[in-house]
Amino acid sequence: MTIGVYGLGRFGAFWAQLLSRVAPVCAYSRSFDRSTPPGVRRAGEEEVLAQPALFFCVTISAMEEVLTRTRGKLAAHATVMDTCSVKTYPVGLMERLLPASVSIMGTHPMFGPDSAGSGVAGLPMIMCPSRAPTEEVERWREIFSSLGLAVTIMSPDEHDREAAFTQGVTHYIGRVLSDLGIHGSPIGTVGYKKLLEIVEQTCNDPWQLFLDLQRFNPHTREMRARLEESLRSVMAAIDG
Repeated sequence: MTIGVYGLGRFGAFWAQLLSRVAPVCAYSRSFDRSTPPGVRRAGEEEVLAQPALFFCVTISAMEEVLTRTRGKLAAHATVMDTCSVKTYPVGLMERLLPASVSIMGTHPMFGPDSAGSGVAGLPMIMCPSRAPTEEVERWREIFSSLGLAVTIMSPDEHDREAAFTQGVTHYIGRVLSDLGIHGSPIGTVGYKKLLEIVEQTCNDPWQLFLDLQRFNPHTREMRARLEESLRSVMAAIDG
């Protein structure tokens, strides 16, 4: 089996290189200046789309356009997966736009080049099976587990509700602290340095990812509202 990876952005290149540990990987990027990661073969769009296993590593906001444009070029019985940080929206798009013969699974590797700098062992990998045979789901669970990932299977809505109050809030706080302008200090405590790590980790990701995380997860609005309420509550306690 050859795995196709569509998109060689910062995460796509990292993901393609990781997958090359378990199978041959060919990858496509519309940007000619994107470098090809070690162990990955660069290929044309049609070849990558024709692979029996295909990962779309594109931005959340680009998923509909990419799926609409490429759906006619997929292998008849391919297994198609996304790697978006939200799940309800892209899984719904794949169910609606892709041919009935195609198996569909939402996946979310909850790490990236920064958080996996010391390796991926034990890092969380979420699978949201949608339209896929049980044996195919189990096959990919075993593949992800063989990489050392901690695999969890859940529904897209379960994922989004949980992620809104874990990943969503982390990225939100990181961007707020970055806007505040916090920086290294000779008297910075251990806790303060942890905050700087959050800023560095979240703000290395593209701004578009942050916007997509907040806009396409149906539960992040609730997270932000509750966070705002908590801030007001703490400020009220300080004021008296």
